[in-house]
Amino acid sequence: MNFKSYMEERLPDIEEILQNAMNSIIPTEYPELSEMLSYHMGWIGEDAGPQARGKRLRSLLVLLTAEACGGDWQKSLPAASSVSFLHNFSLIHDDIEDNSDTRRNRPTVWKQWGLPQALNSGDLMFSMAYSSMMQLNEVGHSAEKTLTALNILQRTIQELVQGQHLDMAFETRQEVSLEDYWKMINGKTAALIASCCQLGALTADADEETQNHLADFGRSMGLAFQVVDDWLGIWGNSEKTGKAVGSDLISRKKTIPILYGLKNSINFRMQWQSEIDHNTVSYLADLLSTCGAEAHTLAEADRLTEDALLSLNAAFPQPNPHVDILRELSTQMTRRTT
Repeated sequence: MNFKSYMEERLPDIEEILQNAMNSIIPTEYPELSEMLSYHMGWIGEDAGPQARGKRLRSLLVLLTAEACGGDWQKSLPAASSVSFLHNFSLIHDDIEDNSDTRRNRPTVWKQWGLPQALNSGDLMFSMAYSSMMQLNEVGHSAEKTLTALNILQRTIQELVQGQHLDMAFETRQEVSLEDYWKMINGKTAALIASCCQLGALTADADEETQNHLADFGRSMGLAFQVVDDWLGIWGNSEKTGKAVGSDLISRKKTIPILYGLKNSINFRMQWQSEIDHNTVSYLADLLSTCGAEAHTLAEADRLTEDALLSLNAAFPQPNPHVDILRELSTQMTRRTT
């Protein structure tokens, strides 16, 4: 079995638990709330379907790490549901903060329903992360383990918000170091992926050492994922990513290729200080490629993937089929196009 076949096998159960959780939380007398969140999750609206839903990667990571540890994946479903709601809450608010009109080639929630309602619906989805995690107790986990999982969730939220704060602050800060950048993406992206892997191990009754190795695996993989996302934000195919070409340049995000360009290319730095629009992004992207920013970005993604694999090997000295899928997934992180 490879990751694609694993995803096809588990996604129906993930979608079912997500929809059931949402239906149980939103009373029928609030149909617009249900409509907004169901739209964001990709279940309804124009072009609803797999592409609008996304890959549910974080939920799949919970189940996959649980099975790699010898656990029953069905007993990990509440945690898988929780991290998906947390991730999607962050996307609703991220679209507002970035003033993004589209996500996955569809209008964003705030664009469809306005800022106040989008904020409100995002807050409700935030609460769903907690209510879903508390269901661990109902599928046979102890109250102590459920509390541990909730503590992991709470810590992750704090790291995520701190990372998102830095991401926005960097847009107006004149000087941003690479150290600042790594701190930002560690919170914005890597913390949640690390927690997904730790939660999978926790709900499979893995020992603390294995949990820590898998958290390290997820953190390195999450860093690699964001570095590749930074590459896609400049050189990605908009039809595949669902974002405008050169979106990170237009929004002046301090991503790793841009920071590299500011440090190593006088031409890029001069152009960066001028107005940036859709007519100049191609020129700026070419400047970054010429000065080595693109090659540096991809090399960093490869380095982080190697770190992830070292942690995975430490967790599982003896590979098994699910570990092989995790290894495949971590390698794919540096070669994805969406």
